[in-house]
Amino acid sequence: MRALLFFGLAGALGYVVDAGVLMLAAPVAGPYVARLLSFFAAVFTTWIVNRRLTFADRLSELPLHREFLRYLVVCLGGGSVNLVVYFFIVFLFELAGWWLLIGVAIGSLAGMGINFVFSKRYVFSAKKPASGDKC
Repeated sequence: MRALLFFGLAGALGYVVDAGVLMLAAPVAGPYVARLLSFFAAVFTTWIVNRRLTFADRLSELPLHREFLRYLVVCLGGGSVNLVVYFFIVFLFELAGWWLLIGVAIGSLAGMGINFVFSKRYVFSAKKPASGDKC
């Protein structure tokens, strides 16, 4: 439960980053390109939080850049669900301006469960030995 709680908190922070980048970039890049940019900013943010808090009791055994790339690939599963839901809602309801945040929120929730399972299984998969354990 602890990991799921921290994953949710990381997701909430990721949502703030996602929404902020989207609102800054949408007037210049449009709602679709801006959403792609904001998605990658959110993935980077959640990776940092998840590796430090959510999965702090697990090892990655990868160099940081490879760990991030694996996390990014894993997040593309949930992210693809996230983005499809966002694009569908924006298109269906012709959302613009602050209303885009509704699409971001619904899309983020749709992809969160997928990202949690795959992050735990494929990125942060090995438990760290307890302090008294021998390596």
